[in-house]
Amino acid sequence: MEQMKRVLEGSLLWRALNALCLWCGGQWQRSAVIQWFLHPAEWMADASRSSIFFKLWSALRSGLCWIYEKLHLEKLFSGSVFLQPWLWCTLTVALAALAPTMAAAGLTLVVGASLLLTLVSRRERQLYYAPMNKYILLFFGAYLVAIAMSVTPSASLKPGLLFLLFVGAALVTENSLTTRKQLEFFTGALVLLAAVVSLIGVAQYVFGVSGADSWVDSDMFSEITTRVYSTLQNPNVLAEYLVLILPLGGALLLTAKDWGRRILWFLCCGLITLCLLLTFSRGGWLGALIAGAIFVVMLSPRLILLAPVALVVLWFLLPDTIKSRFSSIGDMKDSSTSYRVAIWMGTIAMLKDYWLCGVGPGTEAFNQIYPAYGYQAANAQHSHNLFLQLVSDGGICTLILFLVIIFAFGRQICASISKNKNWRSRIFPIAVLSGVLGFLAQSMTDHTFYNYRVTLVFWAVLGLGSAWARVVGEEAEQA
Repeated sequence: MEQMKRVLEGSLLWRALNALCLWCGGQWQRSAVIQWFLHPAEWMADASRSSIFFKLWSALRSGLCWIYEKLHLEKLFSGSVFLQPWLWCTLTVALAALAPTMAAAGLTLVVGASLLLTLVSRRERQLYYAPMNKYILLFFGAYLVAIAMSVTPSASLKPGLLFLLFVGAALVTENSLTTRKQLEFFTGALVLLAAVVSLIGVAQYVFGVSGADSWVDSDMFSEITTRVYSTLQNPNVLAEYLVLILPLGGALLLTAKDWGRRILWFLCCGLITLCLLLTFSRGGWLGALIAGAIFVVMLSPRLILLAPVALVVLWFLLPDTIKSRFSSIGDMKDSSTSYRVAIWMGTIAMLKDYWLCGVGPGTEAFNQIYPAYGYQAANAQHSHNLFLQLVSDGGICTLILFLVIIFAFGRQICASISKNKNWRSRIFPIAVLSGVLGFLAQSMTDHTFYNYRVTLVFWAVLGLGSAWARVVGEEAEQA
């Protein structure tokens, strides 16, 4: 490694490219748009705390605190595990891929109850402010309206409320994790359980556990006989989950302080990567590549110069099966690709008539309207595109609010890492952001919120990123 570094530093081409990148980076960072992006106005936090929602919450909390004190409940809950929301939050999110959906929903309610109990028992404890929170609340409101205005409100009620419960995991996670130690424990638990899920997937491949025939176009990919799905019932869903977690494993590996932990996190990352490859999910692979590129560039922008070399090395190292599968992205001869394009065309045709309020959450609402607009693919459970599906579920306002949530989240992450120059602190919010953006890239090819457990993990990871951004920012201020 040291020898390679000396060779690069001695190369005239490398030094010229490095100087060019540094100059471009400096111009980029000093631009007015980037400075605005990296420095959110301080008044926004004050405005949030003076809003009607915060005042209503303050009044409700004061009443609950009064009841708690009058009933002397502190004697009952003193030292109770129910006053440890971070522990319940870790248990819930880490086990999400292993537990049934309704068990995950029940545990999410327990986390919420534990956080509420903590806030009521400790008057000095305040809810943390994050720029995305107010937009999440607006998203809640828009989605409730969508349920009420669904073409089949009764059928949309359960899936709509279940989805909103898991959206709330962002707020709960952000407020449950309060210290760096808790954040590191939560991140480690997520990666360890993802490794367990990956191990199950690898075992499926070894023992030849086959899934649905429709998962592979046998005419184009006759050599692919098994696509692993582990505990998530579908290889694409498994890939969505792994794309979110893999950058977190990378962050733990790079920040490990002893060889025991380095070996542990290396094995976890290796298992997750291998399982991701064995899903044969092209959208998942593309999302992982985008997540990895963002992770590397944000951590050390100069490493982008090595991207062409890395791609060439990968091309020679990867098996022909994976290369042919990846190079088929966009090939309309593939039945999976043509099927998706037909669904997108049908969904867009449907949304020309239902763009304002959508048709309502849930597969039943979608299937009640979509067949009248479907092309060759008249039968579909969803639109196979998260952004189209959000419009289908709740109209254009739902999509706009979701995009604003992601923008506010990304801005908070970037603002925090711009303040803290310690790479060990910056690496975790960078890992979260890269995983989220990789997940959203895959969302262009699939309805990534179709599986509720993946939905829970996604919104919890948003909360994790917000908590990391807060802690990293506080550390920078104290330095």
